[in-house]
Amino acid sequence: MVGKSEAVYATLDHPGRCIHIGDRESDIYELFCAAQEIGTHFLIRTCVDRLAGDGDHTIADEMDEVAVKGLHRIEVRDSNGDPDQAVLEIRYRKIRVLPPIGKQKRYPALTLTVIHAEERGTPKNRKKIDWKLITDLPVGSRTDVIEKLEWYGLRWKIEVFHKILKSGCKAEESKLRTAQRLTN
Repeated sequence: MVGKSEAVYATLDHPGRCIHIGDRESDIYELFCAAQEIGTHFLIRTCVDRLAGDGDHTIADEMDEVAVKGLHRIEVRDSNGDPDQAVLEIRYRKIRVLPPIGKQKRYPALTLTVIHAEERGTPKNRKKIDWKLITDLPVGSRTDVIEKLEWYGLRWKIEVFHKILKSGCKAEESKLRTAQRLTN
């Protein structure tokens, strides 16, 4: 995957404008390092509580010390598809993140920002929102955090678009692998 990505980004004038936005299956330390190597950025929802600082504690330990730095209201849908609102408590901190134990000789520690957005209260007809995001993008204010949360939220729309292309338009079955086939 990284080989193809490098070829794509090599053709761009400004790879720093490219941001990898991913869900928990994208929480891969090698991806973080590869993105930085080729000059792109990332905003990933985490699923791993990585070692932090000097390795004597984890990201979660550090984030437990961070006070709520603001609130943000978002529009969501409940399990019936009805509109709802969620009020998120926002915490963020720049943290020195260590590679997995077996990979510490091959990969460097990275200084990244961890954003934790947790819903206040317990909603009735849906799961409680609890997003833990990690990024190498600059985050210095509540406004920066809200921007990153909105970017992450757009990921859902992209997934719906891909689902429509695959199932509704049967894009994979049409085998449009060349420019000529696309043009036709």
